[in-house]
Amino acid sequence: MILSDATIKELIERGELKVDPYEEKNIQASSIDLRLGDQLVFYRAKVIDPKEPVTEIEIIHIPPEGVLIEPKTFLLATTMEYIKLPDYLTAFVEGRSSLGRLGLFIENAGWVDAGFEGQITLELYNASNCAIKLYPGMRICQIVLARLDRPAEKPYRGKYIGQKGVVPSRIHMDFV
Repeated sequence: MILSDATIKELIERGELKVDPYEEKNIQASSIDLRLGDQLVFYRAKVIDPKEPVTEIEIIHIPPEGVLIEPKTFLLATTMEYIKLPDYLTAFVEGRSSLGRLGLFIENAGWVDAGFEGQITLELYNASNCAIKLYPGMRICQIVLARLDRPAEKPYRGKYIGQKGVVPSRIHMDFV
């Protein structure tokens, strides 16, 4: 079952769901708007081998005046908010329609497992023919929360638990 605004607020007030920093105005009818953090990562490698960590990256801190994302550019970003899901909630990351209408695709891998905690790394792609300006703190995506039929037997404790800032792919750890 997808959670309503009232249920989301109750869970946050009881401390069962954590969103930090929390602003009640970001609670929508059936989701929570999350804001863009101040860091972006661009892959600069000519070849990416999933068995090896990607070391050729460029980290950019977004200044208050924003940063332009050129057309046909892929990058990673992070949410400002650090979230902690209890073992009985899962979440879907969805792009905001208003940004999608500009050509910004958000989150290729938009599932957040029960038990996850951390800032959410977002995959962004500017599919537009125009550069798009992004600002730190702007509403970038939303998470839709759903209750599991029972708490997860194996809640998320994987390689991205507790992440802060943009975290590039750690798929190389799957091969160990």
